[in-house]
Amino acid sequence: MLLEEIIKPDRVLCNAHARSKKHCLEILSELLVRPTPEISSDDIFERLIERERLGCTSLDQGIAFPHCRVDGIKVNVAALIKLSEPVDFDSPDGEDVDLVFGMMVPTEINQSHQANISSIANLLGDRELRQKMRDATTSSELYDSLIDASVSTVIINLKAARGS
Repeated sequence: MLLEEIIKPDRVLCNAHARSKKHCLEILSELLVRPTPEISSDDIFERLIERERLGCTSLDQGIAFPHCRVDGIKVNVAALIKLSEPVDFDSPDGEDVDLVFGMMVPTEINQSHQANISSIANLLGDRELRQKMRDATTSSELYDSLIDASVSTVIINLKAARGS
């Protein structure tokens, strides 16, 4: 998976001000629809809320991974937010969330879409990456920290597959 295929710099927001989990999901929905103007941010917001009702999307340690299925898209689309102040996300570990990686996936997901979701969840679980993202002071730095970690992970996985 090449992360830069599903997330672009214009869908990354550093030091966003969100009053609550709901407000955070509103901001996220606006970022997610940027490449698809035919999809309403209100629709995405409602889908993200519905997904949260099924179960919290927090990955613990201050990071959340809200996602939803969307008609009319063929590829995964992602966005990333670093909040200026953490918000309560109903996380199982009780920790407030300050990093939010959101994703829209096609209604009919295939193995590639599922692999992307799994790879991203694993990547976001990396303590060093989370710290680099928290240290970012601009949207550009935030994006670069995510992409650099993704590239490093791909290289490590390729070396492991080759037995190097």
